[in-house]
Amino acid sequence: MRRTFKFLMRPTVKQVAMLGAMLDDHRALYNAALQERRDAWQMTETTVRYGDQSAQLKEIRAFDPDHARWSFSSQQATLRRLDKAFQAFFRRVKAGEKAGYPRFKGAGWFDTVEWPKDGDGCRWGSQPDNPTQTFVRLQGVGHVKVNQHRPVRGTVKTVSVKREGRRWFVVLSCDGVPAEPLPPTGAVVGVDMGVASLATTSEGRHIGNPRFLKKASGKLAAAQRELARKKPRSTRRGRAVARVAALHGKVRRQRLDLAHKIALSLVRDYDLIAMEDLRVRNMVRRAKPKPDPDSPGQFLPNGQAAKSGLNRSILDAGWGVFFTVLRAKAESAGRLIVEVDAHHTSQRCATCGHVAEDNRVVQAVFTCVSCGHVAHADVNGAVNILRAGLARQADVKAA
Repeated sequence: MRRTFKFLMRPTVKQVAMLGAMLDDHRALYNAALQERRDAWQMTETTVRYGDQSAQLKEIRAFDPDHARWSFSSQQATLRRLDKAFQAFFRRVKAGEKAGYPRFKGAGWFDTVEWPKDGDGCRWGSQPDNPTQTFVRLQGVGHVKVNQHRPVRGTVKTVSVKREGRRWFVVLSCDGVPAEPLPPTGAVVGVDMGVASLATTSEGRHIGNPRFLKKASGKLAAAQRELARKKPRSTRRGRAVARVAALHGKVRRQRLDLAHKIALSLVRDYDLIAMEDLRVRNMVRRAKPKPDPDSPGQFLPNGQAAKSGLNRSILDAGWGVFFTVLRAKAESAGRLIVEVDAHHTSQRCATCGHVAEDNRVVQAVFTCVSCGHVAHADVNGAVNILRAGLARQADVKAA
């Protein structure tokens, strides 16, 4: 298996300055390569590819000493990053989707530098004279202390340095990470995702939704008002930006921590976990116009509708993060995740199978209009999800 390991770095003041300069130079390289591609197509309709731009790196490094101090491989990875952006652009064009031409990266939109191979411009490990402390050696920066809070398994393939607010992290992508299968429990469960409760199991367990973003909305609003008052490109504006980023970072870490705890609990207790095959990104984009309260008969723009109500609650719940963490933990533990079609799971009666919209007149209560079965709506949905998952797994085994 391939897994990533993320550790907090402890750079010195001088190393922080060098890391910032490294990001700036790689961002300048990315933007210059993007400009070259745009100009070549606009002037002569010529396509510039990764190989053409990579071949120019030697001349760039010979001409500009600032670029020469960084790893050649990391600069190649930056050019590959741009090439992947163009490949995704052309793929969306062919599919008839919103194209999204690659954009120039501002100072706050380029926070990662990657080294494609451990040992080529970077080195993960410890110094011979200090084997108890973990370091990552980066060309042009030096040996940076790392707070390694868990062992690294497998073989380190790529190394990345990422800036999040005022913190710096090293991210290791490792191949050959061994699985750690858990003993079988013989239990199965269906999981229904929601907003009032983050998740509900077919056994009737409700996992609360802390709504981290909603709790932090007051502080975020105050911080964003302060940011709006600051003079552009001033020192105080930089501090205000860091404050807003820190608040968003805290919310992101809270969601991730909760996702890990819930996923670990499910993986430890159940051999098979059935859940809906939800496309979270499509769900929050599917915004319908709603009436403008100030002008009867008028409608608010779709963009405003998308940011309100259920869509905002789904984003605050962090379903996508939870699904990603659950799949990874299940794979490592040897558990089975079965994803089923989400259609009618909330409107189908778990007793008689009758499907009707009138079964959900009250949001939290399921009342079957055919047989009279009454249950909590989320528990009823979770039972349907479990049955569909077991049926799908039986079909797979039969085939």
